[in-house]
Amino acid sequence: MQPGRIFETVLYAEDLPAAEQFYHGVLGLEVISQSELCLAFKCRVLLVFDPRKSGAPNRNVPSHGKSGPGHVAFAAKPEELESWKQRLGDAGVVLEAEIQWEEGGRSIYFRDPGDSSVELAPPTLWGGGWEF
Repeated sequence: MQPGRIFETVLYAEDLPAAEQFYHGVLGLEVISQSELCLAFKCRVLLVFDPRKSGAPNRNVPSHGKSGPGHVAFAAKPEELESWKQRLGDAGVVLEAEIQWEEGGRSIYFRDPGDSSVELAPPTLWGGGWEF
């Protein structure tokens, strides 16, 4: 037995308005919920928590937080990668790296306002065949 697809991913950013501007304004993800604790974006649910609040004791769910930057990768169609680079550049987002993979395709890496590493990755990685 194996678990299915990832249900949600959590990243952390102390400046939630900047995270909203980045993930909604720059990447175009739809905000499906927001509070002073976190933002939820539609994409099979990406949560961006304020670690100062999510790590507090005695919450209704187990407390959690992080130290250091996280990482998330979004699937990107190869033919859209140049448009993504232009869109990110127009928004003032600096590309950190661009990798050409042996399996085929390229990834680009950049940082979100919480310093997490964000990747736009081709569907050829991890065995390929991923749907968008």
